[in-house]
Amino acid sequence: MSRLIVVSNRVPVPDKRGTAPAGGLAVALKTALEARGGLWLGWSGRSCGEDEIGPLTSVKEGNIEYALTDLTQQDVEEYYQGFANRVLWPICHYRLDLAEYGRREMAGYFRVNRFFASRLLPMLREDDLIWVHDYHLIPLAAELRRQGVRNRIGFFLHIPWPAPDVFLTMPVHEELLKGLTEYDVIGFQTVHDRENFADCLARQGLGKRLGTTRFMVGEQAFTAKPYPIGIETDEFAGIARRASETTLHRRMLQSLDGKALIIGVDRLDYSKGITQRIDAFETFLTRHPDSQRHVTLLQITPKSRSEVPEYEAMQRTVAEQAGRVNGALGTVDWVPIRYVNRSLRRPALAGLYRMAKLAMVTPLRDGMNLVAKEYVAAQNEEDPGVLLLSRFAGAAQELKEAVLVNPYDVEGTAEALARGLAMPLEERRQRWQGMMATLRENDVFAWCRAFLDDLSGNARTTAPSAAPPKTAGYRMTLDPEGTRRHRL
Repeated sequence: MSRLIVVSNRVPVPDKRGTAPAGGLAVALKTALEARGGLWLGWSGRSCGEDEIGPLTSVKEGNIEYALTDLTQQDVEEYYQGFANRVLWPICHYRLDLAEYGRREMAGYFRVNRFFASRLLPMLREDDLIWVHDYHLIPLAAELRRQGVRNRIGFFLHIPWPAPDVFLTMPVHEELLKGLTEYDVIGFQTVHDRENFADCLARQGLGKRLGTTRFMVGEQAFTAKPYPIGIETDEFAGIARRASETTLHRRMLQSLDGKALIIGVDRLDYSKGITQRIDAFETFLTRHPDSQRHVTLLQITPKSRSEVPEYEAMQRTVAEQAGRVNGALGTVDWVPIRYVNRSLRRPALAGLYRMAKLAMVTPLRDGMNLVAKEYVAAQNEEDPGVLLLSRFAGAAQELKEAVLVNPYDVEGTAEALARGLAMPLEERRQRWQGMMATLRENDVFAWCRAFLDDLSGNARTTAPSAAPPKTAGYRMTLDPEGTRRHRL
């Protein structure tokens, strides 16, 4: 079995007790790395001066090596805060109005990807499988190919891939598209994302489609498929059951005093639709005054990317909006919205999911949204809650039994909220059973196996005349058509 190399922007390094940060993705990749042995490479999260970057920091845990590299402050500003989070993120989430493209940031993004490639290259073995994660590292395969790497390389995009009319507005769209075609397997969250990618290739005249999942650019063939990511379903359900017996759970129930709990859990981000959600909740309370004093919305929103101005402004906006609703509708003994601006431990969240009668998972655009799946897994099968889910979340393609809403339609979402709270027990059970069956079948371990099976079975296809054999003194470059060739 080939060794596995995982590359991501950040790495969930185990603590001194050998415990890695919780989360389905980290658990699944750690399981795959343990089975194959391997390496997980990424940014340490630390910045330093131009001349201060030292060797990789290595942490060994069993047969897994975690390799961390520092970045310069300029790298962080241009690659991470700049191009990744102020160009790629807003464009992939259909927010062209927030994209701030600059040549300096673009250059920094490609420079840091070259740097990651140079860090990884000395550690590679000939038969290693390389799995690259997310939008920060799209050009990494192209940088590795330029340095002669012929290993099988896969890429998984955790966020949406936008339609051509959106993606092609980016000045370096062609370079990014060509960079993706250097991977052997490209994974998307949904069929829609894969088809948007295929449409981008077609619009640019890049290669041809060989079938539903196979494409060819130049002389190189690759696979592009949806691999919807899941959670560790049964384990999370167990965490939620145990959490329902804790002191925190009892205190929360006591503080609700019989009121129905509605929950929203989101990282602070403009893609999550938090302001529209609060508007919908306020509309629901105004249109259904008999529900006032009988329901409470708990909105948990940890801070995110506070160094980016748009996020700092949004933090103020959401806090002010929640305060306005509480001031207008609240009473001495009832607060409509409880707004928590920090992260909670996973067991605490699982317990809150379990006691919530309804979850509002209403992003304006989301690659998958695992909160929706965690909420379903946490439910009591005898008395499950209702999932109110945006049709623009990738999870909506799988969880058909959820109550699907358009988050831009505030009044429609408010009425769906009313229907969800009044839903009969038998209907709630039927909807939950259908969603839970899907979660068990497509858990995070199945996602990981499916991707690695395809990556293992798809050696890079190259026509015999596409490139001469590797010999000393040759290096890899890209010609104008995107075909890899060896040149002196």
